[in-house]
Amino acid sequence: MVKTFADMVAEGREVAPPISIDDAKAQLASHPETIVVDVRQEDDAHGDGIPGSVNIPLGLLAIRADTNLPEHYRDARLQDRSVPIITTCGPGGQAALAAKTLHDMGFTNVRVLDGGTVAWKAAGNAVE
Repeated sequence: MVKTFADMVAEGREVAPPISIDDAKAQLASHPETIVVDVRQEDDAHGDGIPGSVNIPLGLLAIRADTNLPEHYRDARLQDRSVPIITTCGPGGQAALAAKTLHDMGFTNVRVLDGGTVAWKAAGNAVE
């Protein structure tokens, strides 16, 4: 079966349900260990990300989250499969792909920021 981008986004949202901007802010306040992973390319995310977010481009995410690769490839923040993660990008499609990737790698607490960083900014929230 051939899949479209929309099909893949839907799969991501099935395994990692969207989280609203307000709920994401509440989670970040009550669970400071939550990691916001912005999967846009660095040039796209520079100066336009959610404060405290980690920029890991989608193409590198599986490498950075792998526990078997040599340590210099990995991101230490992504080694605990139970850490709460919120994925984001521009409008949210790539974030859903990222969430599916993390889910497939065994992460158990992943959500997709509904509307992505675009919605975050539109709601009047700070970016950095």
